[in-house]
Amino acid sequence: MILANNITLSYDNKKNIIENANFNIKPKDFIFISGSSGSGKSTLLKAFYGELYVKSGHLLVNKTDLSKKNYSKLLTLRKELGIVFQDYKLIKNYTIEENIMLPLKVHNYDDSICKNQVKKLLKHVKLSHKVGAYPEELSGGEQQRVAVARALAHNPSIIFADEPTGNLDDYSSDVIWKLLKNANEILGITVVVVTHRIPSDLGIKFRRFNIDEGVVYEAS
Repeated sequence: MILANNITLSYDNKKNIIENANFNIKPKDFIFISGSSGSGKSTLLKAFYGELYVKSGHLLVNKTDLSKKNYSKLLTLRKELGIVFQDYKLIKNYTIEENIMLPLKVHNYDDSICKNQVKKLLKHVKLSHKVGAYPEELSGGEQQRVAVARALAHNPSIIFADEPTGNLDDYSSDVIWKLLKNANEILGITVVVVTHRIPSDLGIKFRRFNIDEGVVYEAS
């Protein structure tokens, strides 16, 4: 699913954040990326979905070469991805149903399929009682649950999640980890999570990459 060959990452040709990283992520892997604050965890994740291009080396994500700037290929790739942002990135003037429906609309699903999928996802994220609500009417934990539901809506091949439970209450955290676990185990979706807090009771086999002083290595 992801192959990195000597990739180096930086912003605006400044100091390298990730240097000469080599690793691979296989289909159906559940991956944690950890490291101290500022180590480059989110930077690496941004490279995976093409928000940041590699400075050198080669990066393949779902057979798309992200070492080369090709906007049309990047758009095609992003249709295959589900992304959970740290700051949710929900559209404020859309209801939560409309936010979750966005990836389905991009894929031109008909309205009945969209509505059924949204109804199921709202049930899974324990927000059926919030139908018709707007993001600003929800707590932070509830907004993040909507963001995870949106990422899952179109059954992507890979989900990237940046600190999905960083500042959430235990209830919302448990809901989100269960969703990501089920997406991996039941749907076979590859899951890549940046976090400083790996749950001790996830109950699923996973791999962990750690970043230390620009070096990416797999922890045993």
